[in-house]
Amino acid sequence: MQPQARIRKTSDRSVESFIKKKSDERFLSGRKAERSYSRQLRSVARQINSIVKAFAPDGNVDDMNGMTSTLNRYAEILRPWARAVGWGMVSEVSRRDEAAWFAHGNEMGRLLREEIRTAPTGELLRGRLDEQVRLITSLPIDASQRVHRLTTESLINSSRASEIAKEILRSGDVSESRATLIARTETARTSALLTQARAEHVGSEAYIWHTAEDSDVRHDHQILNGKIFKWNDPPIADVRTGIRAHAGCIWACRCWAEPLIPD
Repeated sequence: MQPQARIRKTSDRSVESFIKKKSDERFLSGRKAERSYSRQLRSVARQINSIVKAFAPDGNVDDMNGMTSTLNRYAEILRPWARAVGWGMVSEVSRRDEAAWFAHGNEMGRLLREEIRTAPTGELLRGRLDEQVRLITSLPIDASQRVHRLTTESLINSSRASEIAKEILRSGDVSESRATLIARTETARTSALLTQARAEHVGSEAYIWHTAEDSDVRHDHQILNGKIFKWNDPPIADVRTGIRAHAGCIWACRCWAEPLIPD
């Protein structure tokens, strides 16, 4: 009971001040990490584009097996690089998230700072890293499958052959768009999951959902803005699919969670 009594001495005003400042830092640091990660992933898309165009310079694939084999080999070659790049993003987000928690440490109280410092985030970070490797190496494999599907469609429907050839030549653009989406989603999700892990570790049971409060916020999240949700009961973050997720944990989400820390 004694630790709880000492933590309770931290004023509600100082914790509230800390959370608001942390939200500003989260957007700044999160965007920096996202831009760096996105730039690295787009380099993979450019390489995919080169491979596809080497086998289909005019949009018609002469050697489908050769192209598939080359893209699959590229995915395997990517694995060590993907682990290094993925770890770079994950560790940077973790470092910045922890720094944001401690930036106003004098306001939080010694015991609360120590609890946050000892939060069990190791397993979470390992899981996040494995997911980055999976997603990065899936880029060339997905590109191969897409070209194969388009080529099969052109054989079935010859009237669309020229249109399909153009779509095959867009493989690099499609991969680049997906790379950007991965970078945006995974950076935000990693940050959100780390915030949740550290918040729950110090006794937080719920949070307030906050949007970026601009015109790009999706309608489903405008409805959630300002509402309180339990960490163990995520709300429906996409009405169309019924997917449940916390703030920042669904694709391309820029929302963030303000942890409610008990006295």
